[in-house]
Order: sequence, then structure tokens, then C-alpha cells
Amino acid sequence: MHRLLIGLLALFMAGNTVRGATGIVVLGLFKDKAVVSIDGQQRVLGVGQTSPEGVTLIAASSREAVLERDGQRLTLALGSHIATTFAHPRETSVQLWADPKGMYRASGSINGFPVTLLVDTGASAVAMNATEARRLGLQYRLNGEPGTVATASGVERGYGVVLNKVAVGDIVLRDVEAVVLDGAHPSEVLLGMSFLGRLQMERDGASLRLKLRQ
Repeated sequence: MHRLLIGLLALFMAGNTVRGATGIVVLGLFKDKAVVSIDGQQRVLGVGQTSPEGVTLIAASSREAVLERDGQRLTLALGSHIATTFAHPRETSVQLWADPKGMYRASGSINGFPVTLLVDTGASAVAMNATEARRLGLQYRLNGEPGTVATASGVERGYGVVLNKVAVGDIVLRDVEAVVLDGAHPSEVLLGMSFLGRLQMERDGASLRLKLRQ
């Protein structure tokens, strides 16, 4: 069934090429899947998927598709077309400054709880101690995956968890991997590569700019 659906999508797209078009055109509709032309580019999107042009498919049926772009939602039927009057999204970035020890800290939030984050490119994931995890309401013992973590002070027991939302300034990322160490370390929440790796980082002297990838 899956192969048949993909085959039908391929045939539909081949027969409905929109050349030089600007805007969004719905070319094919299926349950939880849609074929759309976005500024002349053919895309096959599943529910929850976002195209390189920044269009997200919210819902789809055989009758209509609900799309979102730059916070605006559109409901389009098969063959419907809407001109793109959306402005290009502004650059989302945060600039940090090094402290006297050359460390960068950022005010942010985890799952809506305010927190100060220490930028640590040597940490593979966002990391925190057990006390901080409890303050943030994380049920790490119940929902986390137990394991061991290599730290500067040795091997410690930890729990792998997924944070629903991590925000630093205007930068907001969802489903960020993290580890909770079952002890008092680290003394600060480490902003590791599970967050930083999804951004562009530009260092200029004492400043560090974090930019959301476009």
C-alpha cells in the first residue's frame, strides 16, 4: 500500500508540474499526506513535516490540506492556489558575551521553567544534576533511560531524557535530548550539542552569536 501511494504521488507530480509559479498550490491530497507546489518547488509532505521553504503540513484529508507558514494557517482544497505574500522570516539569533573566564552563559528556559545555561560544546547533550531536574519537574527516574555517563570526574550514573522545549532568547527548539546525572554535578545546566548542534555558532572576539538555521 505504501509503495502504491508513493507511486501515485510520483505520477501525479510528473503530470502536474507548475513551472515558474509563485505561491502555494495543492496538487494531491491523501490521508495525512499532501503534494504541494511551493514557489514552484514540488514537495510531498506528511503531517507535521516542514518543507525547506518553511511550510508545515498541519492536517490533510482527501478533501483539503491545512498548511502553516510564518505562523499563518491556510486551508486549501485540491487545485487551490494562494499567492505568497509572506515576508521572509527575520533572522533569529542570540548574542552572548564571555565572562572573565571566557565562559558563555545564557538566560533561557526548559519546559517553560527559567534557567541559566552554561554553553558547553564539549557536552554531547544538555546536562543537569538531579536537584535541577526535579526543580524543572522532570520525572527522569520514571521516564528516563538509565545508563552511565563519562564526565571529567569519572563515570557517573545518568538518565537520558527528552526535553519538550528549550528556549534561549527567541531561539526555541523542541524535543531536545538531555541527560540527568544522579548527583550534585554538574553544578550548572550545560547547554550541550543536542541543542547547539542544531544552530549556527559564530564567534567574534568575546562574543558568541547563536543563530537558528534557516
